Amino acid sequence: MTTFTHEQIQLILDENCCHECEGMGVDGVCVKIEAIAELPSRFGDFHIVAFSNNKDNKEHVAIIKGEIFDSEDVPVRLHSECLTGDVIGSLRCDCRDQLEAALKKIGEMDKGIVLYLRQEGRGIGLTNKVRAYSLQDQGLDTVEANLALGFRDDERDYAVAAHMLHSLKVRSIRLMTNNPKKISQLEQYGVKVNERIPHILPSNEHNRFYLETKAAKSGHMIDFHGKEHLPEQSDAPIIEGMPEDQIKSIYD
Repeated sequence: MTTFTHEQIQLILDENCCHECEGMGVDGVCVKIEAIAELPSRFGDFHIVAFSNNKDNKEHVAIIKGEIFDSEDVPVRLHSECLTGDVIGSLRCDCRDQLEAALKKIGEMDKGIVLYLRQEGRGIGLTNKVRAYSLQDQGLDTVEANLALGFRDDERDYAVAAHMLHSLKVRSIRLMTNNPKKISQLEQYGVKVNERIPHILPSNEHNRFYLETKAAKSGHMIDFHGKEHLPEQSDAPIIEGMPEDQIKSIYD
């Protein structure tokens, strides 16, 4: 369990109770820590930190393992909410697999954070995601469906995530991602990203085309065809069935 004392929790809450700042990004996003509690789970013992913000009135959370305050090289996973995947177990995406794998990996580490961000459907919302699914049923891919609905291929913004990390006093991170846009946006908002940890999981017959589209059109670092890796893609992948000692050696 993260070794917060009641005094530390109260100090953090007191520091944030009247927090105001100029904010981040063009929207001046400002977040505030609202509550902290213990969170034992099937993936390990964590603390959960609830945040409010002045941008979207949504409640985002940080799921924390270990001593992350004023820490360097904290493993971090940014996970965008996916009701159909996270809750229902939809096979159209890999969201639930990604979330559970991240929680499991971080649960086995000394420290780490999963930021659960309320950005359903890559930022277009649940209803529009269902509309996009309908268009995909008619033959469009995930990017074409977003564009047909008048959205960009990815409407997510990570200013809230960056501010959450700053509020938690994280000095630098090792980001678990296949998405280079997450790295560039966090760095744009002043987060020091020292390393990318690949987060690649097996596909299935329902989501393979979706994942191939993300790799081909959205720049995700997922190799389906044995193509040559760029230097920033040379990190050793984590794959299903890999021995635990081999996985741990990647993080060491």
